[in-house]
Amino acid sequence: MSNLPTIAWIGLGIMGSPMSENLVKAGYRVTGHTLEQDKLDRLAAAGGTAAASIAEAVRDADVIVTMVPASPQVEAVAYGPDGVLENARRGALLIDMSSITPQTSVDLAAAAKEKGIRVLDAPVSGGEAGAIEAVLSIMVGGDQADFDEARPLFEALGKTIVRCGPHGSGQTVKAANQLIVAVNIQACAEAVVFLEKSGVDLAAALEVLGGGLAGSTVLARKKDNFLNRDFTPGFRVDLHHKDMGIVTDAARNVGAALPVGAVVAQLVASLRAQGDGGLDHSALLRAVERLSGARI
Repeated sequence: MSNLPTIAWIGLGIMGSPMSENLVKAGYRVTGHTLEQDKLDRLAAAGGTAAASIAEAVRDADVIVTMVPASPQVEAVAYGPDGVLENARRGALLIDMSSITPQTSVDLAAAAKEKGIRVLDAPVSGGEAGAIEAVLSIMVGGDQADFDEARPLFEALGKTIVRCGPHGSGQTVKAANQLIVAVNIQACAEAVVFLEKSGVDLAAALEVLGGGLAGSTVLARKKDNFLNRDFTPGFRVDLHHKDMGIVTDAARNVGAALPVGAVVAQLVASLRAQGDGGLDHSALLRAVERLSGARI
């Protein structure tokens, strides 16, 4: 254990709690901070240490991991007198695993460099189940040497771990991931409504579709959500709405047309406007049902 870097973990939500616990299981000493006392209690019960502030959590850490909802929260925990950059030691490695705009990651890396702190952007894909099972895909932006140093930590959290380029590259790839996932969920939702309205056995249909070219990780992971109308959040509509804003804005900046993505972004926004923002993103099925005249 003494040979492993000490970890500060900021943000213990749906993803952050199981991920930090997996580092504890791998033998890392993890000190965590979040705003919810029950999440701090959960980390302590798993063998980690709860900190009362960001400053307390990061002060002696070799590696600081942030896992918060969006760019404003990353900026809130990183900057200011009580933030990561003012309280972490020089030479520490800051790994931001949140899903934020690529530019926010680039700006954070530049600000951290002035403090002698190294940065990787390392957003993940796989949802709550992937976090619990430690099989996340991790897409990383930053220097190769820092990536190599962080790789053992990443291997305790995920299975597919790839450096995608310089700072911001991980976030760009994550934005593309969220585009693909949203379009895939929307296609699955439309297929479910079509199948049910046609009188087909839905469970049988999804089983055979999953074994053919239409099969996907999305269909495999969300099949039970569709069958049981269980939209307990593994990844909330609110967060996917945020991510679709990131990808459409980033695509506009580089001149990439996203015609299908733009439509799905609006469908996600409408689902959120109808009060379903706290549900799992598989609740796009509810939007299709509404459009099809089905009773919700």
